[in-house]
Amino acid sequence: MPETPVLYVLNGPNLNLLGVREPHIYGRETLADVQALCEAAADGATVVFRQSNHEGELVDWIQEARTEASALVINPAAYSHTSVALLDALKALTIPVVECHLSNPAAREEFRRHSYVSLAATGIVSGFGAHSYELAVKAALRLARERSATPAR
Repeated sequence: MPETPVLYVLNGPNLNLLGVREPHIYGRETLADVQALCEAAADGATVVFRQSNHEGELVDWIQEARTEASALVINPAAYSHTSVALLDALKALTIPVVECHLSNPAAREEFRRHSYVSLAATGIVSGFGAHSYELAVKAALRLARERSATPAR
C-alpha cells in the first residue's frame, strides 16, 4: 500500500441527481456534498471520487483501482441488482471493498434486496443517508491500514 493511502469512491447511475431525485429516499445532499464528506472522513488519505451512469466506465475504474488504490468504496446504485460485470471486476481486487448505499435496500422493494456487488464486498454500509459514505470511508481505510501494518507471510 502506498505511504499515503489512496481511496477510490465510485458512484453508479443516477447519483449525479442526488438532492433532486427522490429526496425523501436519498436525502437532500448533493453528490458534491457527499464528496466533501468523504474527503473530510478520509483522515489524510487521497480520495479519488467519481460517478458514472455507464457500467463499462465503472468496470474500468474498478480495474484501475486494482493497482492504484488501497481500498474501494462503491455505491453501485441500481447496478447492485443487475451487474455481473461489476461483480466480476470486483472479484479481481485484493484490496478492501466496502459497498455503500444511502437507503437500506433490504427495507425496500423485493428486487432491491439482492446485490451482486455484495458477493465481492468486504462489508456493507447502508441506510444512513450521506452518513453511510462517512462510515464506509472510515471502514475501508481502517481495513487498508490494518493490512499494510500486517507483515506479509
